[in-house]
Amino acid sequence: MLKPGMMLCDRYEILDVVGAGGMSIVYKARCHRLNRNVAIKVLKPEFSNDKNFVTKFRIEAQASAGLTHPNIVNVYDVYDDDGMYFIVMELVDGITLKDYIDQNGRLSMDKAIDFSIQIAAGLEAAHESHIIHRDIKPQNIIVAKNGNIKVTDFGIAKAASPNTLTSGAMGSVHYISPEQARGGYSDERSDIYSLGITMYEMVTGRVPFDGDNNVSIALMHIQNDMIPPRQYYPDIYSSFEKVVLKATQKKPERRYLTASALIADLRRVQNNPNIDIVVAPTAVTNSPTQEWTKEDVQAIRDGSAQMEGTGDMYQSNTPLQNEMGELKSIQTISTIPVNNSRLSQLLSEEDDWEDEEYEDEYVPPVRSSIKKVQDNDDDDDDYDDESDMDPKLRKAVIAAGIATAVIIAIVIMVVLGKFMGWFKFGDKKNDTKKSESEQVKELVMIDVEGVSESAAVKMLNREGFTNVKVVQEENQDTQEGYVFEQSVKEGEVIPADTEITLKVSKGAEEMDVPNVVGYTDEQAVKVLTEGGNFEVAHAYDYSDDIEEDRVIKQDPEAGTKAPKGTKITITISNGSQVKEVAAPNLQGMNESQAKNTLTGMKLVVGTIKHEYSDTVPEGQVIRQDITSGTTLKEGDTIGFTISDGPEPRAATYTAHINGAVTCSNSDLDGQAVTIQLYYNGSKVAEKTETVVNGTSYNITASIPGLSDKDSSASASVVCLDGGGNDVTSAFPVTTPITVSYTEE
Repeated sequence: MLKPGMMLCDRYEILDVVGAGGMSIVYKARCHRLNRNVAIKVLKPEFSNDKNFVTKFRIEAQASAGLTHPNIVNVYDVYDDDGMYFIVMELVDGITLKDYIDQNGRLSMDKAIDFSIQIAAGLEAAHESHIIHRDIKPQNIIVAKNGNIKVTDFGIAKAASPNTLTSGAMGSVHYISPEQARGGYSDERSDIYSLGITMYEMVTGRVPFDGDNNVSIALMHIQNDMIPPRQYYPDIYSSFEKVVLKATQKKPERRYLTASALIADLRRVQNNPNIDIVVAPTAVTNSPTQEWTKEDVQAIRDGSAQMEGTGDMYQSNTPLQNEMGELKSIQTISTIPVNNSRLSQLLSEEDDWEDEEYEDEYVPPVRSSIKKVQDNDDDDDDYDDESDMDPKLRKAVIAAGIATAVIIAIVIMVVLGKFMGWFKFGDKKNDTKKSESEQVKELVMIDVEGVSESAAVKMLNREGFTNVKVVQEENQDTQEGYVFEQSVKEGEVIPADTEITLKVSKGAEEMDVPNVVGYTDEQAVKVLTEGGNFEVAHAYDYSDDIEEDRVIKQDPEAGTKAPKGTKITITISNGSQVKEVAAPNLQGMNESQAKNTLTGMKLVVGTIKHEYSDTVPEGQVIRQDITSGTTLKEGDTIGFTISDGPEPRAATYTAHINGAVTCSNSDLDGQAVTIQLYYNGSKVAEKTETVVNGTSYNITASIPGLSDKDSSASASVVCLDGGGNDVTSAFPVTTPITVSYTEE
């Protein structure tokens, strides 16, 4: 498996894996030579080592590279790089139709018809180049974001299965045609069958046949009738149901014989109203392209062997000989010697199914009064054994067959006799006198509007019209290369050599695409619709460079040309993409770290506060405005608080007072005297003593919380006797009273 960054052929840089299938892995890559992104499909080693397979694979891939069509994924080149085989293709921005159905449920009728026409158009282009897909399924159809359909994987299945199922064929069993399942010849009609199954799934959300294994599902394609889509959903157009049922007929010759014929009917159905209902998607999640074993093939053949018979068309499927294969009335068959194989082919031509009016329910085609050659077995039971036929009926059939053989033999003899001159019929002179105008046949005009030019001309020539003129004209409503008007209306009876003019669309008039990048949405729509006559579709994306509601880009780009009425997709800016983030935990970070963290997460730094903290070191975040883990959007604001450390305090002091007084009055002996200490005029301490003459008394006190050291502070003592009389004079200071200070 390749890894991103690897280079192939010194040109293609692998970017990523897009997906993987049964035989290959698809990568997104960058072409450095042309400066564009491409898809690269690399063949798996088990197939790359098979020389026979590789040779056929390269031939088919190179043939596919020649296909250029809007509904086909373009193949740019095929490479062999040191034994690694890969195809370089167009990179389509979209999803597979299978994923589209899984995500959206069954499609609306309008969308289903549109998708069906686009797929069929891709097949039409491939079939005209003689390339058969052989693996049409929703997984191989890409729905681009702009609604375009791209068919991919052309050539792979055919290279894997160039002959029959018995040689180890590949196919997706849910979509495989009966002739592929039986190992018979497969051609364009096999692709139409697979497309019919895909159309069935688009409108019902399911595949018609599902089982436990490949063999059982393959047998269902061969043996079982599918449930008509309208039995699931009555809102499906009955006309569309008929298209699906015709495309999925068991016998190839009873289907649409070309994609052109299928497109013609789909365009007719497109005129009907639609009902848009979405339901649950299909239960079949995948249908990979598979290589079946010989045992599987034998099991399918054994399971279908009971249906074998001499009239079974699967004994030998005849390749497609003409494009439309319409029925001819029995009178137009020349009386020539009978060729049994050709007669068998004529007898199995498809029934007419060109009615413009559709009933509400599907019914088998009604036989007209003019007998037409058709299948010699009943529509409702193509595989009944002859032994089940009523004996009387069998005898009648045998008798009719003998009578028919006798009649044919007589006619042959008459023709040969006349040619050889054995018989004379009428007047030869009268025959020669007949004018040429009397010999020109009159034919009923058919409807070819909505059909491609080549298919329309072939259809008219096959009907017998000999004078078809094609005129190219611009037409906005019709796809380029398709008939939008015919000079003779359907149903008119005209001579075969009448000039029939077909007007074929050259597409809409091409106009310059104006540049609307940078315009507002309203301005862009006005310029494109009024000035350019274009339609406008909107897409939306985020942009860091283009402001909201303005055009980021357009598709097609400015400076190119596009048909008038083309849908121009403008991508409108939603502004810068806003993402959700979880608020970070800023605690413990310093201020610079916190700011860098917020800006790195595209958050805005809010108000930064400061406060003292005895617990958080100075300079670190104490707290944040929004709790960490809270869901925010880019651009939201978060503020936080930074610690300034412990709060600073002013110095305080304690004053210490010491001294002593002595009693000097004997009259006071034995009396209680209160000694009071004053500091700067305020009493700060006192004590009561029973005094004795000549005794000294200490004076001490501490005064805390002083804002400064008061050098001028004074201390004094007041003595009071028991009657409150001042006796301070009887207590002289014997030890000086001092004041000292200590800082708290």
